[in-house]
Amino acid sequence: MTNHVDGGELPRRPRLTTPKIVFLVVAAAAPMAAMVGVVPLQFALGNGAGTPGTFVLAGVVLFCFGVGYAAMSRRITNTGGFYTFIGRGLGRPPAVACALIAVISYNAVAVQLVGAFGYFARLVVAQQTGLTLPWELYSGVAVAVTALLGYRQIDLSAKVLGTLMVAEIAILLILDFAVLGHKGASALPLTSFAPGTVFDSGFGISLLFAFGAFVGFESAALYGEEARDPKRSVPLATYAALIVITVFYGFTTWATVGAVGVDHVRSTAGSELGNLLFTVNDQYVSTTMTTIMSVLLCTSLFASLLALHNASSRYMYALGRDRVLPGGLGRLHPRHRSPSRGSLMQTGVNIVVTTAFAVAGLDPYLNLATSMAGLGTLGVIVLQAVATAAVIGFFLRRPDRHWWRTGLAPAIGLVGLVTATVLVVRNFAVLTGTTSAAVTSIPWLIAVAALAGLGYAWWLRRHRPTTYAALAQDPATSPQADELPAP
Repeated sequence: MTNHVDGGELPRRPRLTTPKIVFLVVAAAAPMAAMVGVVPLQFALGNGAGTPGTFVLAGVVLFCFGVGYAAMSRRITNTGGFYTFIGRGLGRPPAVACALIAVISYNAVAVQLVGAFGYFARLVVAQQTGLTLPWELYSGVAVAVTALLGYRQIDLSAKVLGTLMVAEIAILLILDFAVLGHKGASALPLTSFAPGTVFDSGFGISLLFAFGAFVGFESAALYGEEARDPKRSVPLATYAALIVITVFYGFTTWATVGAVGVDHVRSTAGSELGNLLFTVNDQYVSTTMTTIMSVLLCTSLFASLLALHNASSRYMYALGRDRVLPGGLGRLHPRHRSPSRGSLMQTGVNIVVTTAFAVAGLDPYLNLATSMAGLGTLGVIVLQAVATAAVIGFFLRRPDRHWWRTGLAPAIGLVGLVTATVLVVRNFAVLTGTTSAAVTSIPWLIAVAALAGLGYAWWLRRHRPTTYAALAQDPATSPQADELPAP
């Protein structure tokens, strides 16, 4: 019988329902932070008024990815997410390679959020109270609270994330409908979806920002072992999160274009940047609501950090359980039944990397957040592309394959995600906001991780065949973690 405390499967007690998983997934995408921090850059550097159409196009591509992803999740329940799906669809060596990419990518996104939270929290507190404190202090508080919540049962995190997510989406919807109330039909200009506007100059840059804003929606499968009904909850949560994010991003950017004006949105966003939505909110709602919005920007970043922390710790738990990472990470807390050691490891990464940037005197936003965001975005898009190929491979010879769900839809998603990968690599300097050779060389970490993973998998196959055979298998059919020989 599987030992739930010392290894094996996460306890599938009736804890995570579909709405709770949706909260965890949507919060990871940080809707408020995406709208305030990313969209102005899309307007300014990308295709301007065509940004809403770009979000919808990215959502369609990711929906095709999600169709195959949901089909896999109905047949495989494992907190390993991408790692498990790729292992079952393409084989163990690619799975280990992508496992290391996943660890790097999700940790990078979490570290990015630590830096961004410190930066924006310092600004908001200074603006509201006049008190200027070091950004490291705010980042440290965020890391500490995240560590506390991530160490405990997932229920508590889901409740916190649900509250914060509803608040940040609600306040932006108030802005959207205020613009609609003031301007009527002109608040939603149809030209934002005209092909000539969407595919205008800067479309490639806008598309890569759009894909980056969706990072995190794919994490529903990581909670399969903790879901009440994983075969139903994970697919539903994936679809629900993707639809909510796509509609919300598309509608909010559309209303913003209407508020600023089709002909002026590019230049206005270039001058306002991160203040764009605050300025629009001052004009159409009130300065009081703008103050609340600025606070919710910080809570959005914290919510995303907490969600990504939970996702990252579950990856490290699954990989420790399979001995891809040190086996000690594959242990559950004896009381909370949480992947507490994976949580502690992720906290350690946050502290070490953030401290290194702080000691070097680098900016938390311009240096820390942008470089880690670029690395994490690239890694996750690569994982999505490989996972889509794995869906096709998994169902290729199965009798339950379907021409749309496991064939055409994943194929369309694969083409879109490969295109997005090329765009991110080609425009990495734009995504990170710097031409520094040290930063623009970061994509090579993904290639190095992939090669290291392939090499390690082949070493396991030769020297640890029992461990190799258990890679990326369902917990119920795998040898117990304690029975696996150490690599």
